[in-house]
Amino acid sequence: MASLARHEILVVDDDEAVCDSIGLVLTEAGYQVHVATNGFAALTQLREKFPTVIISDLNMPQMSGFEFLSVVRRRFPHISVIAMSGAYLTEDTVPSGVIADVFYPKGRGNTEELLKIVADLIQTSALRAISRQRESAPVWISRNGTDSQGTPYVVLSCTECLRSFPLSLTIVDLQKIQETRCLFCSNTVRYIVDFTLSIASPQSEAEPLTVIRGPVQTAAKA
Repeated sequence: MASLARHEILVVDDDEAVCDSIGLVLTEAGYQVHVATNGFAALTQLREKFPTVIISDLNMPQMSGFEFLSVVRRRFPHISVIAMSGAYLTEDTVPSGVIADVFYPKGRGNTEELLKIVADLIQTSALRAISRQRESAPVWISRNGTDSQGTPYVVLSCTECLRSFPLSLTIVDLQKIQETRCLFCSNTVRYIVDFTLSIASPQSEAEPLTVIRGPVQTAAKA
């Protein structure tokens, strides 16, 4: 296992016990392990060094794993990422807003499965990096409030020209990636309206919403 020593793994989870247990398994397998308690702390570490693989929880304070992994895909597409959560039983039940290579069910998986996932990602990292660079990771945004007519809206920043523009919302599927054209450069901006408050209780369905793809409207609320 000595050949694995050069590979660094970053484990991101606000549960110290989870970080310790996963870190121990990976360390014993020959990897060099670093830990972070949330997305912001992980991004700080990424300023100094790039791990080969990131393993991130989804439900964390300050910056959720959903948002963190989206940022990683945009800024560090060469890094392989594993999303883990105890809120979902299988990969098929994970919302489309998770931007990761693999899903690992925290608390339901086993160490052999995790080590196999990590090893497979390392072996295929070069090919995966090429496909990731072709993707446009969505911008993760919070609902900003309502306009003078009471219509919900958000403010998007274009990933191409970096200009911001408002977008009206009425009823939206909170757990799906949306697309709209930038008002300035016509670039297609992919985005997700933050739905992470709902993941602590996956059995309860979030209130459905739909999108009006365009600038904030001033017409009376329907």
